[in-house]
Amino acid sequence: MPHQPDAADAVAPATSAPALEWVPDVLLGPAFEEATVGEATLVRAVDRPERPRAAVLHVHGYNDYFFQDHLARAVVDAGYAFYAVDLRRAGRSLRPGDVPHFTTDLRELGEDLDAAAAVVRYLEPGLALVVHAHSTGGLTTSMWAHARRRDPGLGPDLLVLDSPFLNLHAAGLVRVVNAGVIEVLGRTRPMAVLSTSPSMYATYQLRSNGGRWDFDTTLKRPEGVPARAGWVRAVVRAQVRLAKGLEVPCPVLVATSAASGPDSPDNPRLDEQDTILDVELIDARARRLGEHVDRLVVEGGVHDLTLSAEGPRRTYLDGMLDWVAANLPATPTS
Repeated sequence: MPHQPDAADAVAPATSAPALEWVPDVLLGPAFEEATVGEATLVRAVDRPERPRAAVLHVHGYNDYFFQDHLARAVVDAGYAFYAVDLRRAGRSLRPGDVPHFTTDLRELGEDLDAAAAVVRYLEPGLALVVHAHSTGGLTTSMWAHARRRDPGLGPDLLVLDSPFLNLHAAGLVRVVNAGVIEVLGRTRPMAVLSTSPSMYATYQLRSNGGRWDFDTTLKRPEGVPARAGWVRAVVRAQVRLAKGLEVPCPVLVATSAASGPDSPDNPRLDEQDTILDVELIDARARRLGEHVDRLVVEGGVHDLTLSAEGPRRTYLDGMLDWVAANLPATPTS
């Protein structure tokens, strides 16, 4: 029988950083630059400290991309160089004919993380690499960090997870399709739609709907992005592996809202809760990431804590940046 690789093992890492052509960012303008890195797009803040304390790489979630320029400003103001990556088939990396965010194996996205991390380390020699990841990006980067645990200088030196998607039950998909058939459906009918519904969370966040934020609604869709069987299977396989316990070698911060609630316009706390994931289930899985896992609970935070109202958003950014400063390694693994 052929060898079946561990679901947490990534592909062989890139050996060098490619030559890049940086151009003004097509979405955020001249305050940011972007460059194509393999099948992904790397974005960096033009403004940067003269002597950065570390480099921060942001990774988006499902139905998402990097648009949080206020996150970049907070990171730069705290003394760090800021980068973000739009993974393949998402955001700036979405190509004609692509199915948004679709993958049948999270290790495929690990290739994009390898490439982005290699470029950042090349451009920021001697600096620690802090990876800040949201939701499904938090699951992907956790698996990637575990897979790179024996490769000093390839994985992150610190890992910050903003409401990570660590448990399928958190998204309610098992109520739509029995988890026992996801493996078969994902293998035989990977494009089958298992769940589709509008995202009240995204709808409420949009400034034109009375929210706080402007974003491209073709890249972060208020109508949602269908969950297809192949993608759900990839997520389930990663989460099952996580449930057995990972060995992420670096310190990890898992941050969540203090409460969850329904993603419904009838929810009076729609702007004060995580309406996408169950924070208690995230907490239960967080301890299985590695030996050094800290928690940050934000009262009044929404699913993406960086998009919360001003008070909880400030609580998250200050708490997260304080944690990064306190845990930076004396000698980064570069």
